[in-house]
Amino acid sequence: MTHQLQIRLLTWDVKDTLLRLRQPVGEQYASSARAHGLKVEAPVLEQAFGQVIKAQSHSFPNYGLSQGLTCRQWWQDVVLQTFHLAGARDAQAVAPIADQLYKDFSRPCTWQMLEGAEDTLRGCRKRGLRLAVVSNFDERLEGILMGLGLREHFDFVLTSGATGWCKPDPRIFQEALRLARVEPAVAAHIGDSYHNDYKGARAVGMHSFLVVGPGPLDPVVKDSVPQEHILPSLPHLLPALDRLENSSTGL
Repeated sequence: MTHQLQIRLLTWDVKDTLLRLRQPVGEQYASSARAHGLKVEAPVLEQAFGQVIKAQSHSFPNYGLSQGLTCRQWWQDVVLQTFHLAGARDAQAVAPIADQLYKDFSRPCTWQMLEGAEDTLRGCRKRGLRLAVVSNFDERLEGILMGLGLREHFDFVLTSGATGWCKPDPRIFQEALRLARVEPAVAAHIGDSYHNDYKGARAVGMHSFLVVGPGPLDPVVKDSVPQEHILPSLPHLLPALDRLENSSTGL
């Protein structure tokens, strides 16, 4: 006997899936520096930040929590190193900028919803789907979601900062399944990272959709991800769910 698949749980990445920064990081850093009397060019800061965040994440993964750091200390160190690499080497002058930036990135007004985010979440709720967050974010995420009016859409929020597990670690996805009391076969994850989101969720048996935006597809994504799993924008999700449920049958 065959039956139609019915997805019961959707888990969501947040940054660059539901929300994005209103300004590029370099501009935000440069603006805060100017307010403190320090002039550093935004493109230089942007380039430095890219190098620093990669090195910091490698040396102190998941905000250094297992190495005794707090999220705040981790981010302040990122700011100090970014300015140092950009040529501003007076740590005493940069310290108040780091404090301010940590507060600024905690504020909902620093973030904006991607097109169709709220309507898509509402549409999922109308279908009776349970929604949850699974994000490599820190302790500030709950407040940001609340301030933007999105927290009410989610049954629970799991962050790497709270759980100690960074996507694609299977444990963070498995914890979401445990909290929702569903099997992976009736759950799907939505995110913008091929490695962390798409592959991470599929590794535990969940369905997955990759948010790619309007630009050209990365060759790895093009070769590895079926077209029906690719979302050019969030409004494509509900039709993609329909196709998934209508095409999947089992004994």
